[in-house]
Amino acid sequence: MTRNAKRSAAARAVTVAAAALTLLLTSTSHSGAAEPAGPRLPLGDADLVETRSSRTLADGVTLTRIVRGTEPAPPGEINTTTRGPWVVNVLTIDPRRADGHLAVTYGPDLAATERTTDLVRSAGALVGVNASFFTFTANRQYPGDPVGLGLYDGRLLSEPTTDPTEADFVLDARTHRTLMGKLKWFGKVKNRETGAELPLEFLNHPPVVPPDCAVPAPGATCASPGDVVRFTHDFAPATPSGAGAEVVLDRKGCVVRTATTRGTALAPGETSLQATGRESADLLRVADNGCLRTTSQLLDERGRRIPVRDGLYGVNGRYRLTRDGEIVVPDGVGSFFDRNPRTIVGTTRDGRIVLATIDGRMTTSVGTTMKETAAVAHALGLRDAVNLDGGGSTTMSLQGTLVNKPSGATERPVGDALVYLEGPYRPSRA
Repeated sequence: MTRNAKRSAAARAVTVAAAALTLLLTSTSHSGAAEPAGPRLPLGDADLVETRSSRTLADGVTLTRIVRGTEPAPPGEINTTTRGPWVVNVLTIDPRRADGHLAVTYGPDLAATERTTDLVRSAGALVGVNASFFTFTANRQYPGDPVGLGLYDGRLLSEPTTDPTEADFVLDARTHRTLMGKLKWFGKVKNRETGAELPLEFLNHPPVVPPDCAVPAPGATCASPGDVVRFTHDFAPATPSGAGAEVVLDRKGCVVRTATTRGTALAPGETSLQATGRESADLLRVADNGCLRTTSQLLDERGRRIPVRDGLYGVNGRYRLTRDGEIVVPDGVGSFFDRNPRTIVGTTRDGRIVLATIDGRMTTSVGTTMKETAAVAHALGLRDAVNLDGGGSTTMSLQGTLVNKPSGATERPVGDALVYLEGPYRPSRA
């Protein structure tokens, strides 16, 4: 789960209008149709027994458990059996009837990991599932760092990657509108007095230090290209340390302090800019004890600006499963495309939002390939759906207790979670 190579940044100021979001996000239908039972899941042999049991968790919120197949799979046939079994848990939220809202939470800080059950419990949520792909073992110091979009109540804390497989899910907690697709991001900083500017490359992601810049000679300037990253107080107790430069800014964007090495604790409201390689000197030149204006632009896959405001949340996934009611997941080989536990988010044609988990890697539930996952999403009536982080991360929790059975010996800590909170949306910031 490593982040792709850095992306080039472009520079354009962001003019955000609240009305634009209405055009970008899919509105909810208000027909009074009841939730259909849905067709049998297209998994395995046609003669398999399939049972469903549902319960109402709150007005407009139902949890359905689907079990297909009755006999445990032989341990050596989990990836190949056509007899299952499969265990699927489906949370359906009807915004026309529910009085709550969906949100995304990541715990005490962005770079740490927490169990989904703990995230649901600490958020005071009714129910939730794991969400974004995250750094995990690729960086043991910052394992919770999202690998892609991370948008939390109007705070863009992690930018989408350039990985073409990234598929993002954005929701407006105020209106229940949603957006799915491959998002793009551009950012820059500009000195208000001198006009000097520098492209931003990452948000809250440890910069890479070129090998020949790790221990530069005194007075020497490293010639190899590095990274330029903006950090917020949300990231961790301290920013990443090491060779490079760092500039700390106050709430107004004015320079508080500069350093020719990286690593500092940020007070609430402070942000910092870190640079490595030859960009270290560029950063110090642009800052030059002045005040900086930071611009940030989030675009949908059609190139339209997404207004980032209170109530907007977003997580990253890998691959669209369905688009406009059609299965669109590509063919692929390798472990990612084999049978695994899966977590799905999607929307139905009439505006219901669905979160689903498929248990896997067990004789009691074998999991699904990417093609099978898309087929399940389609059978559940998901007009548009995204594959979220899965494998050992796949977890559904009801009021802090497990609903599904994670594949590992213990529940895996994750980067963030999609949670359903009862009651209307209220901004988390004053």
